[in-house]
Amino acid sequence: MRFVCLLLVSAIGALGSGELSGRRAPGFSLPESGAKQHDPQDYRGKILIIDFMQVSCEHCIKFSAILEQAKARFGDKVAVLSIVNPPSDLKGVSEYIAKHKISSPILFDCGQVAYSYLKPTSNSIEIPHVFLIDGEGIIRNDFRYGPNTVDIFEGKGFFAELEKMLKPGGSQKK
Repeated sequence: MRFVCLLLVSAIGALGSGELSGRRAPGFSLPESGAKQHDPQDYRGKILIIDFMQVSCEHCIKFSAILEQAKARFGDKVAVLSIVNPPSDLKGVSEYIAKHKISSPILFDCGQVAYSYLKPTSNSIEIPHVFLIDGEGIIRNDFRYGPNTVDIFEGKGFFAELEKMLKPGGSQKK
């Protein structure tokens, strides 16, 4: 009976967090369009939101607006780094930033950082995919766009996740 309860508790916990959560966030240093490098270590003490996206993705466009709202709502308690891989390029990213009024850096990756975070089982990655990293550098949750996560990427669900992390005793620091 004890084994069944433990199994049930584990299953419930798995439903509450992404399959790639609970591990130290992989380190990296990636450039944005102005050649400034960004490293997750520079954001310790804050919730770091890492968003894997493409400039041609309609769901990514909607989520970029939510990320901008999150920055306005939570201020310096959160930091946002969006990461693109080819075929997104400098010209496309610059146009995306201007058109959608993006204030967070969009970083350029050639696939290595995406693979270290997303751990794909095939040669493709699914986007958008967002990671919530606590102030100590631990991935506390991750969400991949799909039928069960539409509220995260297009509704109010993302704000609820951030509020859980920021409340006293939340998963901001463990």
